[in-house]
Amino acid sequence: MSQETPGPDRPLTTALAEAAATAGHAPSVHNTQPWRWRVLPDTLELRVVRDRQLVAADPEGRLSALSCGAALHHARVALSAEGWRPAVERMPEPADPDLLARLTGLTHVGADPDAMRLVQCMHVRHTDRRPVSEEPVPTAALGDITKAVVAEGVQFQLLDQDQVLELAAAASHAATVEAEDPQQREELAYWTSRAGGAGLPPEVLPGAAPETTVPARDFGRPGTLPVGPGHDRAAVYALLYGDEDEPVDWLRAGEALSAGWLTATRLGVSVVPLSGVVEVPGTRQTLRGLLAGMGHPYLVLRLGIADPAHAGPPHTPRLAVEQVVDTSAVRGA
Repeated sequence: MSQETPGPDRPLTTALAEAAATAGHAPSVHNTQPWRWRVLPDTLELRVVRDRQLVAADPEGRLSALSCGAALHHARVALSAEGWRPAVERMPEPADPDLLARLTGLTHVGADPDAMRLVQCMHVRHTDRRPVSEEPVPTAALGDITKAVVAEGVQFQLLDQDQVLELAAAASHAATVEAEDPQQREELAYWTSRAGGAGLPPEVLPGAAPETTVPARDFGRPGTLPVGPGHDRAAVYALLYGDEDEPVDWLRAGEALSAGWLTATRLGVSVVPLSGVVEVPGTRQTLRGLLAGMGHPYLVLRLGIADPAHAGPPHTPRLAVEQVVDTSAVRGA
């Protein structure tokens, strides 16, 4: 006798709204949170908010789309944890490029325990820009993180020592280019001085430049996060990349980033995205060289084990749910 999957305990619209709210924990460039969700009776739509795009650093919207992709993956996982399996339509309306994705055709298949664990990771995941400890990242953890990224249709290349030195030179050059651009300095100052739910408060920014092989981003002002005496000698650097370089690919890269980062969080591995080197066209081409011209780089990641002897930074603030989730279409239904 066959056993049927139990039905949902709560209405679908409740699950959709809660998944959209949970997606607010996703990482985004400078904590811009450039997404807005619309909850419909049986569908969840994701839009990019151009007002929260980095106009100077990200004129094409690469990083905004990538950030939205991370939120999309968070929402998918949250729905899976509640037992819902959606069909994902990416860039569903060519005439409406700001509509990035639609989660629709949902069927209830039973709660996924792995997804439930990843939802827990969403609440503890954060960006720790301090130098990592001297403890190496376990090989098995790197394998699991790689599998999680590749499962989202994006490639993941761990860089060898020579490639890390090339990355360091590219990151240094990118930092110089951006520091000499007054528009980029002004934009960075805006996102590191906002009061409210978006942007980067001083508590998450290093109080001084860390002594690392690959230079960290210079935010133009010191934060209050103690960096400690560490280095990045035990860090692993990796490159997210793919065959194409279109908005749908940037979106998928964000989904892969989320999948890899949540897996890393579950395994106790710290992740820091390094976006400066992909923001500058010249250094983005340098990264293509690391791939032998066989792919398009989306983001560089630093992986490591955080220093357990010092308290890490707090979580960055988040916009109120009402600012990122529109439930007007189902309110009172």
